[in-house]
Amino acid sequence: MAARDLRPLGRARRGGRDPVPAPPSRRRLRRRRLPLAGGGRGGRPAARLRDPRRAVGRARVIVDAHHHFWDPAVASYPWMTDEVAPIRRRFGPDDLVPHLEACGVDATIVVQARMELAETWELLEIAEATSFVRGVVGWVDLTAEDPLRGLAHPKLVGIRHQAHDEPDPRWLARPAVLRGIRAVGEAGLPYDLLVRTGELPAALEAARALPEVRFVVDHLAKPPIRTANTTAWAEALAPLSELPNVFCKLSGLVTEANPGDDLAPFIRRGIEWFGAERCLFGSDWPVCLLAASYEDVFATIRDATREDERDAVFGETAARVYALT
Repeated sequence: MAARDLRPLGRARRGGRDPVPAPPSRRRLRRRRLPLAGGGRGGRPAARLRDPRRAVGRARVIVDAHHHFWDPAVASYPWMTDEVAPIRRRFGPDDLVPHLEACGVDATIVVQARMELAETWELLEIAEATSFVRGVVGWVDLTAEDPLRGLAHPKLVGIRHQAHDEPDPRWLARPAVLRGIRAVGEAGLPYDLLVRTGELPAALEAARALPEVRFVVDHLAKPPIRTANTTAWAEALAPLSELPNVFCKLSGLVTEANPGDDLAPFIRRGIEWFGAERCLFGSDWPVCLLAASYEDVFATIRDATREDERDAVFGETAARVYALT
């Protein structure tokens, strides 16, 4: 299925009301055997997209800046409760390839999904064996004395901690955490912010305190679309968008919405706040499968962007922020 044949996911709300409040002011596959979670080698072969030598940094190359691989049969993912039972199974590169080919995606960034250093090494091993995975956003203990010790790897392009799972909403503003994020920046890596509305004030403090660090807000900070009460979210996220060192992934929205909710106003608001040059496309696959297919997610974001924004949103920003090669 070609990307142009895909149908958008969302439908416009009746009455034309903007559900997003304004801020308070303003191919053939080549196969190899693939290492999976736990360090073992499974029987599934690694997947490769057509023409893997295609340069990521140039215009019109499409990058999915946010997806996951996991195998809960060999590692524990505490957030995988019964509510996410449909995705509580192995997802590897071969599962993703058909969707990338359907949408014309050339390269991807795989993102950590459990807070263990072992997973970071597992994802790096997968990236080495899988041509289309150009980078890994891994996990480290940010409070460690030297959080990145021994982790120098050409495929490591960023760090993330599941901050919205911390009991303390101000975790990101703790001095020990700020020291760790500073070390991430000194290593030339961006830091991904996995936050909801409650953690945004601390995220803002961190981004202001560390202007030399590139921050990437995952999933537009998960607006509570289902509740239709997004005022607090908008008021907390808008100030982050004013900082030039903060970028934003237009990802993860389908799982925050009800079926049929129009996601375009949220995508548009993100682009208006951050600018296309600081926005990135991410599928959040396979989490997105709880609400929509990869193809529908891709089409929804594509259809909400203008033609003159798509090179940035679908590739150039990711290549620049994560220094993809």
